[in-house]
Amino acid sequence: MQRACAAALLHQGTTTITHPGCAADDLAALQLIQDLGAHISYENVGSLTITSNGIHPNQSALNCGESGLSARMFSIIAATSMFKLTMEGTGSLLQRPMHPLVDILQQGTVTVTDFNGYLPITFKGPFQATALHVNGSLSSQYLSGLLIALAFTAKQKVVITVDNLTSKPYIDMTLAVLKDYGRAAGNENYQQFYITPINQPLPSAVSIDIEADWSSAAYWIVAALLNGKVQLQGLSETSCQADSRIMEVVLQSGGRLFFKDGILSIEKTEHLKPFSFDANDSPDLFPILAVFASACEGISSIRGLHRLLHKESNRKQSILALLEQFGIPYSVEEDTLNIVGVPTLKAATIDSFNDHRIAMAASIAALRANGKVVITQADCVAKSYPDFFLHLQQLGVSIATAL
Repeated sequence: MQRACAAALLHQGTTTITHPGCAADDLAALQLIQDLGAHISYENVGSLTITSNGIHPNQSALNCGESGLSARMFSIIAATSMFKLTMEGTGSLLQRPMHPLVDILQQGTVTVTDFNGYLPITFKGPFQATALHVNGSLSSQYLSGLLIALAFTAKQKVVITVDNLTSKPYIDMTLAVLKDYGRAAGNENYQQFYITPINQPLPSAVSIDIEADWSSAAYWIVAALLNGKVQLQGLSETSCQADSRIMEVVLQSGGRLFFKDGILSIEKTEHLKPFSFDANDSPDLFPILAVFASACEGISSIRGLHRLLHKESNRKQSILALLEQFGIPYSVEEDTLNIVGVPTLKAATIDSFNDHRIAMAASIAALRANGKVVITQADCVAKSYPDFFLHLQQLGVSIATAL
């Protein structure tokens, strides 16, 4: 959804988005493109239309909320204009380092001021470069911002060299959105990306249907495997979303899961086998996979702990705290978390660390607890899934809000 908003801003014409997201991060992206000059109309239920003629800011201060993707992506995109702008944020995002953003902007001859490594950041373009170098080990989001920005604005060929790219599926998502607009960025093994200006007519009207979110679906998949049956609609079996790899883990564990007529069905499975999974390209799966591992009979291993340090919380710390509070045995070996499956979990008060993925993972873990589970700052789920607790109640789970 955020990538579609970014491309719609730079596209000179209209973009109709069906099944648009309504989470806090989505709303932040919609507000950003309006502040940068796009117009949004809601003419039909379940869709919106974005009309844009490029970047024409109506204010100098931009706010991306708590969205790390929007902060990184829209700063680069906004810097392709000639205006002096400031990107601001809120909450935990203000503690997440943004040093690579300055390096990328300065490579594009953008002037950066009032920056101490964290938001806010003030910059003035226009971004201009023919060769760029990006460290992809920290986040793929900077590269996504570059690809979208330059695919629409480059006046000559640009070569982007990328070292140690992580989260490649997220770059695939970005390339897929560009394809919808007739834009392209070639690459060689995700190590070099090539952007060449388009000299042919492009569509003025674009339609994009937003896929259902595999990151959110992962919680219901695990919930069903542990405690019932769930059917999920709108997911693509061939999705390039990174978190669709949850299916690999389920099948490795012997879980009951299958697609039929576009519907994914998951059923409770007894005697789940332990699994081994490399989460370097799918770090958002880490919290719910830790919960899933606690129900598998044996020791499961999840690699990629270093990818968790600068999320909405220090997610390595918050996942380990969750395991301890539920009484789940674990060990850490370098970059790998080993989790021992147990028959039941302890009743507990779980600190969400104001992290939406920790709060949702703890809620699913509560289905196996031997008593009441209290989750602090649970409203943080609004960042990615505002209806999470409503849907959990609709599945029969008893939920009460503390006053």
